[in-house]
Amino acid sequence: MSQLVEKAQQQLREAVTNALNAAIEDGILPEAPLPEFVLEVPADRSHGDWACNAAMAGAKAFHAAPRKIAEAITDKLDLENTWFQSCEIAGPGFLNFTYDPRFYGEVLQDIRRLGDDYGKSSVGENKRVLVEYVSANPTGPMHIGNARGGVLGDALSNLLSAAGYQVEREFYVNDAGNQVNRYGLSLEARYLQIYLGEDAVEFPEDGYLGPDVIENAKGFAEKYGDSYVNKDSETRRQALVDYALPLNIQGLHDDLLRYRVEYDNWFKESTLHENGAVQQVVKLFQEKGATYEKDGAVWFKGEEYGSEDFVLVRSNGVPTYVVPDIAYHYDKLVTRNFDIAIDVLGADHHGYVPRLKAALTALGVDATRLQVVMMQMVRLVRDGEIVKASKRSGKAITLVTLLEEVPVDAARFLFNSLEPNTRMDFDLDLAVQQDAQNPVYYVQYAHARICSILKNLKADGIEVRDCTPEELLLLSSPEEIELIRLLSNFTGEIAGAAKAMEPSRITRYVTNVSTLFHKFYNNCRVKGDNEALTAARLNLCVATKTVLENGLALFQVSAPEVM
Repeated sequence: MSQLVEKAQQQLREAVTNALNAAIEDGILPEAPLPEFVLEVPADRSHGDWACNAAMAGAKAFHAAPRKIAEAITDKLDLENTWFQSCEIAGPGFLNFTYDPRFYGEVLQDIRRLGDDYGKSSVGENKRVLVEYVSANPTGPMHIGNARGGVLGDALSNLLSAAGYQVEREFYVNDAGNQVNRYGLSLEARYLQIYLGEDAVEFPEDGYLGPDVIENAKGFAEKYGDSYVNKDSETRRQALVDYALPLNIQGLHDDLLRYRVEYDNWFKESTLHENGAVQQVVKLFQEKGATYEKDGAVWFKGEEYGSEDFVLVRSNGVPTYVVPDIAYHYDKLVTRNFDIAIDVLGADHHGYVPRLKAALTALGVDATRLQVVMMQMVRLVRDGEIVKASKRSGKAITLVTLLEEVPVDAARFLFNSLEPNTRMDFDLDLAVQQDAQNPVYYVQYAHARICSILKNLKADGIEVRDCTPEELLLLSSPEEIELIRLLSNFTGEIAGAAKAMEPSRITRYVTNVSTLFHKFYNNCRVKGDNEALTAARLNLCVATKTVLENGLALFQVSAPEVM
């Protein structure tokens, strides 16, 4: 795994620290604790490759003007055996450092050497992370509301893996509770209507109207006939649910697989009821003195733990919906002992998260180990108009119907093109456009263009070969340097995106790589009279191709060779 930029940063920090110590030792600066300073890549690279605020940070400790401190640092600065060639003082005392040209060649050699592993790091320290996403109710097919969460959670999991975390993906199956009871009533009504007629059987006011309910009722009738018509309602509903839910869960599995989303675990809520975990978590609250009784119900003392008080067990003895969720997260962080649990949730869960964290705190769990990605919902747009969709009416656009219209590559890339907490209008027309306006097409085209260059030169007898450091120094035009600089940042971009839990940083990054490659291609002829320069530029092409492939792979988006 590449640590080239990180190594350069460490070299720089060490060089500045040594210079400060030398200036103190020679009496140029007074004795004082060394200041905490920041190294960062400036937004405007004309200011250098790295900027340092050591002089500004040390003004108070050294009782000196930042400019004087900066001059003391540069006077004692030794950049020998580092990846840097110069340092300049800017403004009141900022230090701007410029890479040695050899650095750029080393970046290309690093990418060539690492190939598919370029971009990976160990910053995650192999911590165990459980990422839970989608977790749709199994009361019908996957709908468009879950489409963004599916690829967001999947891409986040890939990012975390690339950054050195040990990741497991989980789908939480809500196969218990009110939504399943309502689904059972809906199935029962549709089943009885087959034999007694629609007028004779009233459909529940809050029932599920989707065609899948009718199909499952018909399937049940084909298998069991009218044998359940005269049975008691509870037996009939349970039989219908036992028949339909496994089919729906398999349908969710199949829909997600088509979307290239796979899970390590499918965790059923019902298991928490069956193994006593739901009852046990209430008992734990009571043992810790975190509950009280009011109007016959058991309440959680939420205000004592940063939330609000809420009911755990109703007066009829039935736990509220949040108790299984608390038991589930206790299972994640205590029973299975994951270091971190990440939930990808819709924005409508804002009030839910503080409750969950307060509950975990009361149970003695470090609530910071639960991290939540809040995701705004998606509106579909066609011809500039919002596409209306309603799951309850049975007229929703399902994930499957979306993928019949939009290529999987486009869906996976575009749903990750904005920050999760940004509301998104998904343009169905843009998603199928085959031009530079479509971001995924734009990036894939850059990759295909490189493949075409390599193929054409190979036909001319020119193939990619290893270059010497001296040959790579020939890459000195602004377009070449700008592109290599960006390629060198890939490992840091992945680590940063994983830490921020923001895959959209990588879609923006590969888009920028594509832009700079097109700029390089339009200004620098790859095949020329200078064989060494041609070889060096081919190395740059291959390095760009590798980074685009590795970046797209994080989203499981293809990198076509021909378009």
